[in-house]
Amino acid sequence: MALNRKFDDELKENLEQLRHDGVYKRLNFLESPQSARVRMEGKGNVLILSSNNYLGLCDEPDVIQAGVEGLHRFGAGTGSVRFICGTFTIHRDLEEEIASLVGTEASLSYVSAWNANEGLTATIVEAGDFVISDALNHASIIDSLRLAKAITKCTTGVYAHSDMNDLAAKLETARDARRRVIWTDGVFSMEGSIAKLPEILEIARKHDAIVAVDDSHGTGVLGETGRGTAEHYGVIGEVDIITSTLGKALGGAAGGFVAGSASLCDMLTQRSRPQLFSNALPPTVASSALAAIRCLRAQPERVKKLRENVRYFREQITEAGFKPLPGDTPIVPIIVGETASAIRMSDMLLEEGVFVTGFGFPVVPQGQARVRCQLSAAHSREDLDEAIAAFRSVGRKLGII
Repeated sequence: MALNRKFDDELKENLEQLRHDGVYKRLNFLESPQSARVRMEGKGNVLILSSNNYLGLCDEPDVIQAGVEGLHRFGAGTGSVRFICGTFTIHRDLEEEIASLVGTEASLSYVSAWNANEGLTATIVEAGDFVISDALNHASIIDSLRLAKAITKCTTGVYAHSDMNDLAAKLETARDARRRVIWTDGVFSMEGSIAKLPEILEIARKHDAIVAVDDSHGTGVLGETGRGTAEHYGVIGEVDIITSTLGKALGGAAGGFVAGSASLCDMLTQRSRPQLFSNALPPTVASSALAAIRCLRAQPERVKKLRENVRYFREQITEAGFKPLPGDTPIVPIIVGETASAIRMSDMLLEEGVFVTGFGFPVVPQGQARVRCQLSAAHSREDLDEAIAAFRSVGRKLGII
């Protein structure tokens, strides 16, 4: 059977337009483990300033070894979904450790944080319910609401980013809803800002609402010991539902989870479609993620080092003449305006030996394209100074500073 040539030609035309507009995304291939520095195909040794490897655990020997041992002990997988053919004990061990870390009664792992968010919303809402989402929430939350609305016919809404008055007002309009759910990121990935969690919890109590927090960029990062946004604000145990990822600070491989009450996790096991129709997290990843959490708990100095690196980099990049968005997280966005400019700056930085990604529309609003720097506990002071020097050089060439 012949290919549909018209379809393929249309795709090629669209791709060519992306190249013409300077917004075409190119994959860069790594030849070594993710770390502060990597070997990049065709580029040699490169300093990484664009990874979610916040604690430097991607190439931690204990984390790697745990994955190897998990593979030998459990094999590649079960070949089917958990309730059909059994689930490995490593999944139970991991889920118990996750719940302990984030301060909930239980947790349930998924093959990705996207699946966790997707599986959550449609499972906990029905027709007559109201779900409201921060305007800058991650795409996985947005799509989970769209899916839930299509499946359950619930009502959804959006409140202006971190605008507590708007949130309260829109919850008031839904006072007759059977159930109200507030969805927010803990750390907003493109801004580096932190949700106003104590205020959200207070508003939720007044309106009898459930609070769900995606803490993918907060887990392992925020709080004195890296337990996340709830620890940052001193409200561990007060958040109804926490979702997060195992693919960032906690080992960097893949996987996600929903954490909350035992009843919630049991219901997700019964009804969540990504659980019912997808294989479990590979045991290699479950094993390495469990080791990563234990490493975090045994080495809280990694969180302290990350915080010190964030402070130093923000100070130095500002002194260099750039104006990053304010914040206290390892996400340091530098606004450059147009998408093509952000991608151009990213390309020029790579030529200087620094890999940092430019983001533009539709990931961020038109005119708000940025180069998003991300810091790691694995970065040395010399690494950060080298990155600052590269930014100075490129910034001058582009007339940004």
